[in-house]
Amino acid sequence: YVLFTSGSTGKPKGVMIQHRSLVNLCTALNECVYAGENGPLRVSLNSSIAFDSSVKQIVQLLNGHALYIVPEECRGDGQALLNFLSQHRLDVLDCTPAQVRLLIEAGLIECGDHVARIMLVGGEAIDKSLWMALCRGQRIRVFNVYGPTECTVDSTLCQIRNGFETPAIGRPIANVEVYLLDNRLRTAPVGVPGEIHIGGHGLARGYWNRPELTEEKSIAHPFSDEPGARLYKSGDRGRYMADGNIEFLGRLDDQVKIRGYRVELGE
Repeated sequence: YVLFTSGSTGKPKGVMIQHRSLVNLCTALNECVYAGENGPLRVSLNSSIAFDSSVKQIVQLLNGHALYIVPEECRGDGQALLNFLSQHRLDVLDCTPAQVRLLIEAGLIECGDHVARIMLVGGEAIDKSLWMALCRGQRIRVFNVYGPTECTVDSTLCQIRNGFETPAIGRPIANVEVYLLDNRLRTAPVGVPGEIHIGGHGLARGYWNRPELTEEKSIAHPFSDEPGARLYKSGDRGRYMADGNIEFLGRLDDQVKIRGYRVELGE
């Protein structure tokens, strides 16, 4: 598929994703998120198809799960969304941090077992207060997921649970490589910020009809002997924590995220 994302020139960039990358994402989520689940699940389709998170939800049809399309009018209303989850007894909710805050205000943590026992939260950074609130929700297994469109939706994953007091984006999913590098492409030591570079099976083929941009954003892999291997320069900053997880530190440029969508302030 080709999915268009923002560009600093005002021209959206078409990102070309290969089938094998999507299959790898599906397999990795089965290993990390859905392992041990019995029978078909009820999974939310809670994103516009113009947002890459929808791909991660639609692909669950491959596993025999059922998709429940969340109505547009529910997505920005915490109580309405909570009622929808309860009414249809959804097992899995994929959402943004902004939606999680609305759901918590509507009583998500106090709800019974009939509301979403698995949540995947992504699209923008989780702040400390929301992270701690999710740590207290013992009934729900919550995963913080991170990844740019250019690397097939999710590149890293971290389960949010008691004992993890610092928000983290976790570790790479299966067959994905993540490096934190300085401007000389040297690996950043633990605790030292570096730019997040991503490689492996999730890496896009490139930008549609933009070979010069593909060349700029994906560099030759400095740590691989495989011919043609490349790394994607995400423009995001992070640092390794002592336990090996990665902490997200924001952007190297002025790009921001609003409800999961990239926004270039210059536009």
